Order: sequence, then structure tokens, then C-alpha cells
Amino acid sequence: MDLDSLGLQQGLIVSCQALEHEPLHSSFIMGKMAVAAQEGGAIGIRANTAQDIKEIKQQVSLPVIGIVKRNYGDHPVFITPTINEVHELAESGCEIIALDATSRPRPDGVALADLVKQIRLLYPELLLMADVSTVEEGIMAEQLGFDLISATLVGYTEQTSHQKVYENDFAILKEMIRQIKTPIVAEGNIMTPEMAARCLELGVYSVVVGGAITRPQQITARFMEKMKEVRSASIVQNRL
Repeated sequence: MDLDSLGLQQGLIVSCQALEHEPLHSSFIMGKMAVAAQEGGAIGIRANTAQDIKEIKQQVSLPVIGIVKRNYGDHPVFITPTINEVHELAESGCEIIALDATSRPRPDGVALADLVKQIRLLYPELLLMADVSTVEEGIMAEQLGFDLISATLVGYTEQTSHQKVYENDFAILKEMIRQIKTPIVAEGNIMTPEMAARCLELGVYSVVVGGAITRPQQITARFMEKMKEVRSASIVQNRL
């Protein structure tokens, strides 16, 4: 499959995910969420689990970036961590598979390079996206032949726990774009339309937005946090 044929360049990809403990956990609901995203102008969907992807594919005509989030004990790598999850995604109809491409060891002990080779051999029609947390991991992913490189895991690894992808005017994205020829995707804590637009200005291939669009409990919490600040200030003022 050719990346350009999917029409993802300079567009918005909406991540439609709800984990088991979240109120919207349902393939039916994620399918409808994808419909809403398509009606709003999204050009792609990122989704978790083969079941959700199959439902989404029945509801919209957009290309899908598929992942399976699966925990193996307390192992930190959980985004499409082994070939077993790849097998599931290959049957789902998604066009792209995203996987953790950080430097951390995988739960089954298989090296990332070997996993990529295995996927290319078994599923040559699928495109691969590397979820990374550092520029160095992005460079390694390019050397391994990934089709897309995403800053998804910036701030979510022990090495980058102090960082956010948007810090210093998206400095890490700028550095990735400068050092890496493979298309770079902006993802992770893109919370406003202005932030998404800025990422495009910097030259990313496309932008993925999830929680700011599809997780209403998080959206509600952000509203409440700002309102609490005003209420707290008002209480202090009244006491003076």
C-alpha cells in the first residue's frame, strides 16, 4: 500500500479510543465517534483493538491506524507489543499498524528490528507507524524502514517523563523534522485547534488528536479545573 494514496497529508486524524474502565468503552460508540469525526472533516482514525476497528470500518470510509493496547504484567511496552497483536490487527482491515518503537525491551524479548522484519514478511501490504518518545528513537525507526514516525510517547516513558510534545513551541517535532526524512506525525497532548495548526506550520505530515475530541470525561475535567481556579480566587477575594 502506498502512503500517499491514503490522503493523510496535512490532515487531522482523530483517535477514537475508550479503554475498559472508561464510560464510553464500546465498539458501537467508537464507531459513532468515528462517524462524528468524519463529519467534522477528519481524514483518518486511530483506534484500539480489532473489534473497534471492524466496527469503525463499517461506519466510515476513512483509513485507520490500528493499535492493540495490551499489558503483559507490569511491562511498560503495551502499544502493539508483540506479533500476536499484529496478527489481530492484520485481520481488522486497518491500513496502518502503529507500535511502540521506543528503545525499551519488548515483553516477549523480540528486538524491534526483528519484529519489523517479521511484519514486513507476513503482511507486506500494511504500513507501519513508529510511536516514539525521542529524536534518537525516531532516527532508529527511520533506519528500520517505518512508513510514519509519531511523537506519541513523548512524556510517557521514563526517559521523557519530564517532557511534553508541545514544550518550547514543539521543539522535539522541529528536531525530528530536521533530522528525519520519514513523515513525522504530531501526536500527544495536542489540546487545541491552535496547537494542531501550529504543528502543520512546522511541517508535520499530519496531526493526531484524541482526548481533546473523544474523551468527554477529560474535556469536562479541564473545564472544571479552570472554573475551580476562578471560584478559589473569588473566595479569597471575598475574605479580604
